Amino acid sequence: MSQPSPSPSPPSWPHCGEDASAENPIGCPGIHVPGHAACLAHLGVPERAAYLARLTPGADIDHRGTPFTESLLNALLTPLRDPTTGCPRLGIAGFGEAAFEGEAGFALVTFEGPAKFWSATFEGGALFGGATFKGGVEFYSATFKGEAKFYSATFEDGAEFRAATFESGVGFGSATFEGGAWFGRATFSGANFEGATFKGDAGFWSATFEGGAGFESATFKGDAGFEPVTFKGDARFRGATFESDARFRGATFEGGAGFESATFKGDAGFESTTFERAVGVGPLVCDGRVRLSGAVFGGPVTLSIATRRLECRRTRWSSTAEVRLRYATVDFAHAVFEYPLTIAAEPDPFVLTNGQQVTEGFASAPDPGVRLASLRGVDAAHLVLSDVDLSECLFTGTVHLDQLHLEGACTFDTVPPTVHWRRWPPVRFTDRRTLAEEHHWRARQSGAVRGWNVAVLGAGRAGPLQLAPVYRALRKALEDGKHEPGAADFYYGEMEMRRHADDIPRSERSLLTAYWALSGYGLRASRALAWLGTAMILTIMLLMAVGLAKDTPKQTATGTVPAGGGTVTFEIDKDDPQNPTGSRFTGERFEKALNITLNSVVFRSSGQDLTTTGTYIEMTSRLAEPVLLSLAVLAIRNRVKR
Repeated sequence: MSQPSPSPSPPSWPHCGEDASAENPIGCPGIHVPGHAACLAHLGVPERAAYLARLTPGADIDHRGTPFTESLLNALLTPLRDPTTGCPRLGIAGFGEAAFEGEAGFALVTFEGPAKFWSATFEGGALFGGATFKGGVEFYSATFKGEAKFYSATFEDGAEFRAATFESGVGFGSATFEGGAWFGRATFSGANFEGATFKGDAGFWSATFEGGAGFESATFKGDAGFEPVTFKGDARFRGATFESDARFRGATFEGGAGFESATFKGDAGFESTTFERAVGVGPLVCDGRVRLSGAVFGGPVTLSIATRRLECRRTRWSSTAEVRLRYATVDFAHAVFEYPLTIAAEPDPFVLTNGQQVTEGFASAPDPGVRLASLRGVDAAHLVLSDVDLSECLFTGTVHLDQLHLEGACTFDTVPPTVHWRRWPPVRFTDRRTLAEEHHWRARQSGAVRGWNVAVLGAGRAGPLQLAPVYRALRKALEDGKHEPGAADFYYGEMEMRRHADDIPRSERSLLTAYWALSGYGLRASRALAWLGTAMILTIMLLMAVGLAKDTPKQTATGTVPAGGGTVTFEIDKDDPQNPTGSRFTGERFEKALNITLNSVVFRSSGQDLTTTGTYIEMTSRLAEPVLLSLAVLAIRNRVKR
């Protein structure tokens, strides 16, 4: 058996009580018309006419809880019209808990005193276009079930919309809030603020908030648009929820921009927005994209954002700034800043001033790391990157890249792994850090192996001529930061681009190819040692085959003994080394060949007897093998030096 519904609480004023029933024992909650025992809606025709006849423009009225039809509201406003303007003019207006069945037409009405619409219900549309509120207005907990139109309205004092519910469209286009405006815990359903034309949804386009604007914990269930709104005081969106897209395109925040713990489930558009004195923006969470392209920051600011993508193309910072991010892929192309700017990955969830962590609540759980998509057109002289993934970053066109500061674990892309056997000759790339644009260039080449990343749309077609200076600048940036081992990969990339560049003479390209093949540009010790080992083995084999003499030539002394005595003269000669015959690859000959080869590596002569061919073999080995050993030592040094 179901429990009976509780009886509604009676209003705190003498109420009409008309049409009471068992389900609604209170009946009509409308306040009594002065001098009568019924509200305006249930007043008799003669009594109502007499009451309305006594009203004059600027009169105070009190119709709390009264149900209004369109005709009844028009009848109330008619005697309040100013004869000079033809527009209604009210003093203190009490409409708290009133119910408006049709469209509530308050267009061009002037409220000279406080206007109180708290807990009012607007079943149809609410038209306040061009209205002027001189003494403040209260729409606390009001419910707008139809469209609410406040375009070109002027609020000379405070405007209270806390906990109001806008179930359909609401428009504040070109409205002016000269005092404070409070929308805390308000609910906006179906809000679309794009453009300067009212579309039936909710919009603050071209509105001006001269005092503070409070939207704390407000909920926007549809699109939300504040473009191009001017906030001359602090704009507070702490804890606000935007369930669809939010657009602040062209807005101006002359004071603070408080978006602490705000949640954007769609895109957050701040294109061409001006933040004149905002100290901090966020921490906020956006499931879609945060678009700051063309935005201007006039003072020192810290951005704390957890989002999937942050677009900062042509964004301008006029002072120091710090951008702390989670999950984001950042497009920083053509951004402008003349003071130090830091882009850093935040390893842990953001923490609010009260010590609580920001709830991120992404539908999926992507990597919380930060990826930089582009730095093209940026002057990197004052840019600091900390713990940022640069594997997809586009660098060509970046100015002063050699002054870029890399802190923490900044990672780059690498070459394709493993050996590629399905082509001739087989290809194996030694592990090194590379730029995304080298991936794109190599993927475009005919016969490119699998593993090079293909360029995405808009990445351009940079080639070796453009990439060599980029590698050179990044190498210098790391060397200036005393990270010379880390700079080695960028030197390798620079040499690779020079080797493939079209403007390099053929002779120089041949020299670079030899340098690459022998030692990986002085950075691959294993390659130089492999060539050294090969050269030593070849030298040994050649010496054993044709270089060592058959036997060690014996010295022969010849002379003449005079018959009468005297001095004896001897000539000591040595036979020419004989070319070997018979078995040449013996242990004794190997030992001699090894001794000659090892001495050649350290640029020494072994003193062995060699054939003419062997002499040339030794000379060649004494030139080539020390060079290969030096390249190996150089490569090791480049990897461990400080």
